[in-house]
Amino acid sequence: MEQYFLAIDQGTTSTRAILFTVDGQIREVAAAEHRQYHPQPGWVEHSAEEIWSNTSQVIENVMTAAEVELEQLLALGITNQRESVVFWDRETREPLTPVIVWQDSRTQDWLDEHSDTLSAEVKKRSGLPLTAYFSASKISWLLRHDPDLADRAKRGEVCVGTMDTWLLHNLTGGEVFATDVTNASRTMLYNLQEDQWDETLCQLFEIPAEILPQIRPSAGDFGTVTMPECIAGVKITAILGDQQAAAFGQHAVSAGQTKNTYGTGCFLLQNTGTEIPSSEHGLIPTVAYQIGDQPRSFALEGSIAVAGSALQWLRDQVQLVPDTETLVEVAASVDDTGGVYFVPAFSGLYAPYWDTNARGLLIGMTGYTTNAHILRAALESTAYQSVDVLTALADSTGQDLESIKVDGGMAVNDQLLQFQADLLNVPVQRPTVIETTARGAALAAGLGVGHFTDLEDLAELWQLDTEFSPSMDPEERAELLRYWHRAIERTRNWLG
Repeated sequence: MEQYFLAIDQGTTSTRAILFTVDGQIREVAAAEHRQYHPQPGWVEHSAEEIWSNTSQVIENVMTAAEVELEQLLALGITNQRESVVFWDRETREPLTPVIVWQDSRTQDWLDEHSDTLSAEVKKRSGLPLTAYFSASKISWLLRHDPDLADRAKRGEVCVGTMDTWLLHNLTGGEVFATDVTNASRTMLYNLQEDQWDETLCQLFEIPAEILPQIRPSAGDFGTVTMPECIAGVKITAILGDQQAAAFGQHAVSAGQTKNTYGTGCFLLQNTGTEIPSSEHGLIPTVAYQIGDQPRSFALEGSIAVAGSALQWLRDQVQLVPDTETLVEVAASVDDTGGVYFVPAFSGLYAPYWDTNARGLLIGMTGYTTNAHILRAALESTAYQSVDVLTALADSTGQDLESIKVDGGMAVNDQLLQFQADLLNVPVQRPTVIETTARGAALAAGLGVGHFTDLEDLAELWQLDTEFSPSMDPEERAELLRYWHRAIERTRNWLG
């Protein structure tokens, strides 16, 4: 009887249930998109109830489609969009607020006003820059703007958590209220040195520590599923934030190993081993993973807010094309952008600039410009942004990359990956399974349930699909990057 791991991949735009064989290959996938709410400029919200409903449905759909029996499931792993937060009732599990999404920037003005009080303490204790990207200010905002919620929080009647915690509490019927170290390290409330919620940070953001979940290792015991009924009794043995899960799925588990994920945003992680890293070039330290009672593994991360979501914006809101397939075809119909550059700073610029005042910019247009040039510029913007982050990584570590592993939904695009290799001047390696976020959660669940004995068991499961080798003339590369950085400069100075 063949056995499987089930992964829940709760992302920014959709939730997926993916069934993996024990050697890390995909058997079946079920997915459901959820709505994106933008009630005000800079605000991004989801419905926690819709996400839980979709999660239950995709689990049922994948089990039905694969015709897999319950006893064939060895374990369940969860991976999730990080930093997004929601409050819910501790007893009934009814959502009490919308999900405030990681892209949401409503709290940045408040953070700027309080930077003298907060910035140094946040950096010293959490390792993170003071920005609306992370969870703490979102939680604080919800409490400040809802007195009844704040009163209930003081009485311990509510829970707050990132999406892994929300799903876990529901999957276990309210029995387990926990998160893992990777998600905790993205909240701006976690003490990176002490491996616990930081009392001072909680006080500074006026968040009762009692409403926060227990912090556990990434692979280990997270309880047993009670709902949906089709997988009741399955052990939950792994939770990782999506980018850490992608790195795990790429087997970037030793110091120096690096991956870049091209999804809604774009995220670079380089494993730095068991030492907490630092960077003076705009990258941030984060927990990469923790297996059981072993020491935590750390990483340097470069986060890009807008990658695939820029293409979604051009498709859905600007309506340049009817669907993603057409977008890719039209972008590929021209050999270059015709001098057009697109900087998708819809939420400001994240790494390595951390400029919340930056705004999106489309520049270089002439009478020659067509939709195809604009779409190609949007596609290439992800590669340009990745170059900036990888340059910051090299400056931080003093080491140049020899190659980079890539994954994520946009990694199916050969045009993008070849352009990325050309700009970086290093080989870009795409694995056979690009669903590495879900794959990482599944393999970590295998470790958590004891199917694998150690990380070496996982090394041989990674397989190369395609390597893209650089072929661009150095002078052309330098000129393209020079104009890109001119566009970045204008994006950052749009207010004067």
